[in-house]
Amino acid sequence: MRDPSHFGGFDWAVVFGLLALTTFVAGRMAGSQRSLRDFFLGGRRLPWYAVAASIVATEISAVTFISLPSVVARPGGDLTYLQLGLIGSLCAKAVIALVLVPAYYEREIYSPYDYMGARLGGGARLTASALFALGGVLGQAARVYLTAVVLEVILAGELAWVEVHTGLPPLVSAGVAIGVVAVAWTLIGGIATVVWTDGILFLLFLVGIGVSLIAVHGHLEGGFGGALEGAWEAGKLRLIDFDPSPVKSYTIWTAAIASTWGMVGFYGTDQLIAQRLLCCRTAVEARRAVIASYAAMIVTCLVAAVGLGLWAFAAEHPQSATALALASDQADRAFPAFILEALPAGAKGLVLAGAFAAAISSLDSILAALSQTILSAVVVPVLRRRGRELEPAAALRASRLLVVLCAVLLCSLAVWIDRVAEDYASILDLALAVASYTGGALIAGFCLAFLGRSRAGAGLVFSAPLSVLAVFAVTSHQSWALELGVPPTVLCSGAGVVLLALFLHRRALPELRAGAGMTRVAGQSFLLAAAAAGVVALARWGSFPAPGGGRAVLAWPWYVPLGCAIASTLALALARPAAQR
Repeated sequence: MRDPSHFGGFDWAVVFGLLALTTFVAGRMAGSQRSLRDFFLGGRRLPWYAVAASIVATEISAVTFISLPSVVARPGGDLTYLQLGLIGSLCAKAVIALVLVPAYYEREIYSPYDYMGARLGGGARLTASALFALGGVLGQAARVYLTAVVLEVILAGELAWVEVHTGLPPLVSAGVAIGVVAVAWTLIGGIATVVWTDGILFLLFLVGIGVSLIAVHGHLEGGFGGALEGAWEAGKLRLIDFDPSPVKSYTIWTAAIASTWGMVGFYGTDQLIAQRLLCCRTAVEARRAVIASYAAMIVTCLVAAVGLGLWAFAAEHPQSATALALASDQADRAFPAFILEALPAGAKGLVLAGAFAAAISSLDSILAALSQTILSAVVVPVLRRRGRELEPAAALRASRLLVVLCAVLLCSLAVWIDRVAEDYASILDLALAVASYTGGALIAGFCLAFLGRSRAGAGLVFSAPLSVLAVFAVTSHQSWALELGVPPTVLCSGAGVVLLALFLHRRALPELRAGAGMTRVAGQSFLLAAAAAGVVALARWGSFPAPGGGRAVLAWPWYVPLGCAIASTLALALARPAAQR
């Protein structure tokens, strides 16, 4: 086998050539941006097929491309992960096309949080925007981290040279490279460039998968057909798991219930995807984009097939000491090690470009979404309270500055993610888990807005943070919590006290001074205090017996239903009376 550190000039030419071509074509297709409407909505003139391809490219991130093969190939791995998409994604996209899209197209809005704000009030809008920013930053930081790990493996020699001359660790310099390219593509032309770039990157992503499958087929004695026969005998083709255990992530129950719930939030209330739907010309075209994006499951199945091939390849071909060391250090490095050792020159460049494309398509998406959210939810309202309006040219400059600042934050957090990755079976689970912290509260906000529960908006301001705290309490039974330096029960208690104090200061006492009934105000205060105490109890006793012994936390797909139930129920209970709407 080749020297694993070999990444030749031809490979570099392929990578840079493809990135340059993508930049040129996307810039030409995006056109000029003269207003926020152009920068954030693409002038609402983007075709549905480009939007659908962009959704798929964003959904199929580098996490799927790199981590899913290792999930399938590892000992005990199988295809049960596909349940979440085959069932959950189908049900969720049907709900989004029939319910959410028509609601969003009732008026021109820039985000789902504008919709919530119009129906629930400014406090709910600001809360939802903050939750999106938190969940988006955490989820995308995990994706940037994984891609940086891939670059760290494939470009070990090059990054070592950078470390010698700059002092930057390989993981940091890899993250910087990803951030620089993502910022450049986002700044070229806002969401229009992002959408067209994603469409092109989606094609590049498919090429990377195709090259990987061909390479695996060529290295197997019986070809891919033989690999499937062996996988069947080893039980790796199992697709459905009926185990009702709440600590297992890939079961029919998490797929039908939890995954559907979570994906409604991801596709419909997360600005990362919703911003694309708002770029279509009409609600009808937005529906087409949603339904067509279900084609992402075809791509996911192909990536899972790469994992089956990696399993068969490892069984037939002894791995080098370097590859074994990489995989033992982190299972997600198995596919990058295969790329280095089994692919010929040029093919390595194609697959690396595919992985890089998958990362950039997710990162430039979140940068555009975060920039828009912060601008419309924070900057513009603050200026209006001061009697000022943001001119179009100034708004564009502010948007671009926010893109750069968000990129710095994301790439910095990606390095921190390395500390918590060991608590998860794969980075795929990690990325989906951290993004699920806030999903339940966002779905609760949309449901309350859609059902016209405007008085519950005041309660959502307090119930949404508590729901996020509840998810944190559930996950705090993992080993990363030991590095916090403070017991999770103390953190949850402190946060609960702060939230209760804010409720008393901003809601309870002012309402009593205004003549509100003591019984209702005291009852709501007691209910919030009881809910906060329940969160502390979760931090203390909220784990489950693990199948192999010991204790385990609730599986991450259930985070969204848990958060949604807490946020919506408590928001209704803390709603203002009709006279105070």
